[in-house]
Amino acid sequence: MTTSGDEQEEFGRFGAPLFDGPEARGLRRVGVIDVGSNSVRLVVFDGAARSPAYFYNEKILCGLGAGLAETGMLNAKGRDRAMAALKRFAILARGMEVNSLTAVATAAVREATDGPAFEAEVREATGLRLWVIDGTEEARLSGQGVLLGWPEAEGLMCDIGGSSMELSELSGGAVGATVSGKLGPLKLQGLESKAARRDEIAAGLTGMKAVLSREHYDRLYLVGGSWRAIARVDMERRDYPLHVLHEYTMTQKDLRATFDYIAAADPVELGRATGTSQARMSLVPLASEVLSRVVKTFRPKEIAVSSYGIREGLLYEQMPEILRARDPLIESCRASEAASARLPGFGRVLYRFIAPLFSRANDQRLRLIRACCLLHDVSWRAHPDYRAEICFDNATRANLGGLTHSERVYLGLALLHRYRNKREGTPFEALAPLLDEDDTRQAEVVGKAMRFGAMFSAQDPSLMGQLKLYPKKRELELQLPGGDGEALYGEVAEARFRSLAASLAADPKVRVIKSS
Repeated sequence: MTTSGDEQEEFGRFGAPLFDGPEARGLRRVGVIDVGSNSVRLVVFDGAARSPAYFYNEKILCGLGAGLAETGMLNAKGRDRAMAALKRFAILARGMEVNSLTAVATAAVREATDGPAFEAEVREATGLRLWVIDGTEEARLSGQGVLLGWPEAEGLMCDIGGSSMELSELSGGAVGATVSGKLGPLKLQGLESKAARRDEIAAGLTGMKAVLSREHYDRLYLVGGSWRAIARVDMERRDYPLHVLHEYTMTQKDLRATFDYIAAADPVELGRATGTSQARMSLVPLASEVLSRVVKTFRPKEIAVSSYGIREGLLYEQMPEILRARDPLIESCRASEAASARLPGFGRVLYRFIAPLFSRANDQRLRLIRACCLLHDVSWRAHPDYRAEICFDNATRANLGGLTHSERVYLGLALLHRYRNKREGTPFEALAPLLDEDDTRQAEVVGKAMRFGAMFSAQDPSLMGQLKLYPKKRELELQLPGGDGEALYGEVAEARFRSLAASLAADPKVRVIKSS
């Protein structure tokens, strides 16, 4: 995209916001119906921001593909349940006045002999036209879903459904080679012995690997309900404190331990402990066999879970290139500020005010600090006694793309300190192990800097003055303009400035700049 010189100077490397422009307005209320082999789901996105909000999300586990390998037909009970769900979804979509509605069907419908009859029945009963896609198109769209959340994704996307599994290469912000194979757990249920399943999985992966351009990938991106269920078990086994699946990462060693854990556990109890339905839990052992072989085949250094897949890929398909190129975190934070902050636009002013404290930070960290500033006031309507905790919970659990788990905790801690000096006795304590000591200290500085800078938010930004940090002298200097700027520096502002200086282990100095 191109950015004018004035916009580049005003908004920096992220360019002027697009969330309220014509490029984004057309993406409000985008509906997707996904008819899969195991589940049927309706998602309606409020996709105006680069990181979309889920306006509506409903899933029914129908099992359309159950028994398909033996009968060649859609499961009769699953077909009835799917039809009932699709009738309901069509009515809901009309009521929500979606701008566009796409209904896509994958492996079960495309492979079943009665798939065309099901398509015709759906159209007659609901008015929906099912777009039945082939496996390579499914792989491409799922890869695009990962790119929606990870624009810089590099590695291999692996999407498992009920009947099939898709792979796509991700590099340079684009989807490369794609391939599909019949390795979904519903397909493997018909093979009674573990040896037969092992041979089937090995043969399938050998054929799929031949289509790809590389032998190994440093990062594997997992998409699909069965993979997410395995990740929940991994969290349970490790007693992981942040229950957010998106961008949750595992190693090969983690997964080996989790596969053993699944094999030894009672599936009913494990389902209850992880909040996984028994219908899904019944497929997890088979999915574990597939994932074990995938990991052995491609030997990734890191395995990451993506909550974004084919449905998000369909939204990404409709995004103009100018919007795709945007940072999902920053654009979403801008939209939140515009919708919920008391003074939309002040976040940019606040960032410029506190930026001198972080002159040695890299671009990735400065991006995170900018996000903190954009969100610093969006929870102001919360009760003052709980505002800090609500800010922390919102940040760590928000539906945001482009954030690692440690970055979520950093963002949450900074926003907690925006409203509170101390973090003892707050939700941060449970998540503290996800953030190292240096990042914890820096997040506190960011929060206290925002807490101080917000004292000037109701006035002309030119009255804020400038912050200057002298690390060698261990001094934090505030240069204030005389007159109204000096008068704004009251007792509460002084206390917050001293608290900020203390977090930097610096002496606070105030210098008033008299106008000539």
